[in-house]
Amino acid sequence: MADQPPKARRSSPTSSAFFGVLTCLTVGSVVAFLYFARDVIVPITLAILLSFLLAPVVRRLLRWHFPRVAAVTLTVVIAFVALLGFAAIVVQEISSLAQQLPEYRSNLETKIRSLPAIVPGGGVFGRLASMAEQLGRELKQTETAASMPTGDRSAIGAPSDQLAKPVPVEIQRPEFGSLLIVQSIVGPLLQPLAMAGLVIVFVIMILLEREDLRDRVLRLAGRDLQRTTVAMDDAAQRISRYLSRQLIVNACVGLPIGFGLAIIGIPNAALWGIFAALLRFLPYLGIVIAAGFPIALAVAVAPGWTLLVWVILLFVSTELVVANLLEPWVYAASTGLSSVALIAAATFWTWLWGPIGLLLSTPLTVCLVVLGRHVPQLEFLDVILGNEPVLAPDETFYQRLLANDPEEATGQAEDFAKERSLAEFFDEVSIPSLIRAQNDSDENALSSERRLLIRDGIQAMLEDLSDDAPADASSDRPSDPPVIGGASKIVCVAGRNELDEAAALLLVHLLRSKHPGTIVEALPAEALTSNRYGAALEDSTAICLSLISTRSPVRARYLVRRLNRRAPHAQVSVGFWRLDPGDLEDAVTTIARPNAAVVTSLRDAVTSLEADGTIKGYRHASDTGSGRSGSR
Repeated sequence: MADQPPKARRSSPTSSAFFGVLTCLTVGSVVAFLYFARDVIVPITLAILLSFLLAPVVRRLLRWHFPRVAAVTLTVVIAFVALLGFAAIVVQEISSLAQQLPEYRSNLETKIRSLPAIVPGGGVFGRLASMAEQLGRELKQTETAASMPTGDRSAIGAPSDQLAKPVPVEIQRPEFGSLLIVQSIVGPLLQPLAMAGLVIVFVIMILLEREDLRDRVLRLAGRDLQRTTVAMDDAAQRISRYLSRQLIVNACVGLPIGFGLAIIGIPNAALWGIFAALLRFLPYLGIVIAAGFPIALAVAVAPGWTLLVWVILLFVSTELVVANLLEPWVYAASTGLSSVALIAAATFWTWLWGPIGLLLSTPLTVCLVVLGRHVPQLEFLDVILGNEPVLAPDETFYQRLLANDPEEATGQAEDFAKERSLAEFFDEVSIPSLIRAQNDSDENALSSERRLLIRDGIQAMLEDLSDDAPADASSDRPSDPPVIGGASKIVCVAGRNELDEAAALLLVHLLRSKHPGTIVEALPAEALTSNRYGAALEDSTAICLSLISTRSPVRARYLVRRLNRRAPHAQVSVGFWRLDPGDLEDAVTTIARPNAAVVTSLRDAVTSLEADGTIKGYRHASDTGSGRSGSR
């Protein structure tokens, strides 16, 4: 039986370089297209986004036997009337605020002058106060000059020898034509109005032709209807769920902030509550921007600083409650994006499309993650942007050992033991990690120094776990007196290298935690040939041979015979940690020793060593499906 797995075929450097260049060119072309065609793509994207939000309402009306045209029309009308209502409230509040702003100038001047007294030494605040005073004097001088006649106004600031020389002034009234009025007033509104009209038209058409558009997308995606349908449904559900739940969360933020600001005494509290609800659609930055306006008003409205403190406490407490209590409950099924991906996506889409890109960043990134999960060629998108673990637990544990980070490995073991036992962690995570290391060693990708580093990492992790009583208490069974045929000493011997010894250390830890009164010792591979460990083997009553380095029963039989010669009275268990359960019977037949048993998991090894008296022949499946056999 061969120990070494077949090596994977590796692509040539030329093909890899060509593929990398092709990928870079494709990505660059797509980004350039999105940037230069943004005037067309942005309205379509906004319409698709709104259609995801409104589609559940349309489906509900269709279930109530509404005609499709009536259902779509009613939904769109209600949605845009609500948006117009919000816009009207915002405009009204802004106009009211603009009328009140001149009343707050004296408070601002008073607070700016008080800053040098509050902060010792003045510094920046002192310079800011002097600048404010100078600006105030200039404003007063400008107001005085504006209220004086023209002749007197020209005399202000003029030298004495020029006072007698009047300056002729000619006033010409500009002629405003109708076209100029339309251009100056309506012109700036044309682009937003045109985009809003396009969005409304696209939303209506998408909702009316939803099934037909879906069929066309399926046809463009190819003949794999199953995978394409699953991907489309996944994207639609994630985006619709995100938008609806985000709307609920934002409303739960805007209402208490609006009421709180009204109670505190901030003018136009309804406006800032609406701003908080709307701006929170912008990831991370929205709530900060929304808090900036009430904070500035708190500085301007009241002569003291108490109002400012209350406003900051209101925003901070509301955001803490929502972020730590409401959002985890509402977002039980997340969008599937990592927090780092959200920030990176917000930055990228804002750079590409401006503020609208920031608004669309999360839904667009969700679509990219869904593509990565369902299209093999785009799997890198799911790896980069998704929040699912990209490494299996045993791969993560192996990486921690390679990085010489036993603290992280200990943390992983303790997290696993909170829900399951350490014995299961050793069998399902630690042993597979050692098997990965052995496979790399067989391919000459792992040096002996690295194997030693892994062994030391396992040993350091076990020492940390030994200091943690709750972790040790999570073993399969509570501690009880040793029942290993009256034995008082168990020796776990490595078969060939440091990885075998690491597995032996794991078994020693389990035995010590379950049988603290039993002497358990781990020996390196040189114990099989060196006389220095002869006494330790001869005094043992049970020996476990740990084998990660080989799956060969012939080699195991050779090692068992050597152990029998050095410790003829000891019972032997052979731990074939890499052996497939289907090959267990052949291994038992090959070894064929009366006092030897074969096990394939650490838990089976513990159970075998716990057998009373002579080990009887048996074979059954353990909890993880591995087998255990022995022969009398």
